[in-house]
Amino acid sequence: MQVEHPVVVITGASSGIGRATALGFARRGASLVLAARGAEALEAVADACRAHKGTRAIAVPTDVADPAAVSALAGRAVRAYGRIDVWVNAAAVAVFGAVEDVPLDETRRVLDVNLMGCVHGARAALPVMRRQGSGVLVDVSSVLGLVTSPYNSAYTMTKHALRAFDGCLRQELWLEGQRDIHVCSVLPATIDTPFFRHLANRTGRAVRAMPPVYTPRRVARAIRGAVRRPRHEIVVGPAGRALRVPAALSPGLVEKVLAVKVDRTHFVRGERAPHTAGTVFAPPPGPGSVDGGWHGTARTAGRRAAAATVVTAACAAARTAMRA
Repeated sequence: MQVEHPVVVITGASSGIGRATALGFARRGASLVLAARGAEALEAVADACRAHKGTRAIAVPTDVADPAAVSALAGRAVRAYGRIDVWVNAAAVAVFGAVEDVPLDETRRVLDVNLMGCVHGARAALPVMRRQGSGVLVDVSSVLGLVTSPYNSAYTMTKHALRAFDGCLRQELWLEGQRDIHVCSVLPATIDTPFFRHLANRTGRAVRAMPPVYTPRRVARAIRGAVRRPRHEIVVGPAGRALRVPAALSPGLVEKVLAVKVDRTHFVRGERAPHTAGTVFAPPPGPGSVDGGWHGTARTAGRRAAAATVVTAACAAARTAMRA
């Protein structure tokens, strides 16, 4: 999509991937409509976006589980800017716990936010994009749309269903002849966001981000790349990309391997945690943040430094061999 100053609507914009995406588009002069439940955090990120020259941003507190609120969000974007070029569905919640231990209302809420929130977003954005003849809808799914995970069933269900939903949308748009309206699924691996501190927890065990951990800015770059050059699916993070083929060829083996990995590395060994509904029903207080404190930036830098060391050593060895 070659739009110099696109109008971009982002849900889940108050923290993590959504916030990083908003700031990334702001640096490029986009006109932004930012949505999330927490008004304080939403205003904070809108102020940060407006600090970039040429960027306009409005904050619209929105619960994506409410279809009327999402429809009103689209209407606000059109009234403010006249069009919607990009719609990014990044809002998500989660509850950790065994299937029998998670309260049913929490399971339903995860489905309502993560899946129905994207359905509501698509139903609000696509009529606008049809009228203008172009647009990009980006849904933030997860590598858990490719595989499964114990103690995270509701979230995993939504990410599998979201990939299927996006495929259905692409088929319908193709049959309509809408070649300039694109639907892209972005599937991040574990990302260093506040998400893991905000989730509901019914396990009694302290949850942490499961390594390897990547930065939210990496996902934001992938989202911008999907807008520039739309593709059906983009997996973010080498760990996620490494899962695709094994998950297709040996799903049973991958299930067992991931079950052990999650059980051993997604929890802080020996640390107990109280049962809590987290932010499933209410937004977190405070101004929000991009990063979650899981050291994604430091680990990414470390991996790059290690890779550079290996490449440098390999080049040195090659030069030595050539001289010999």
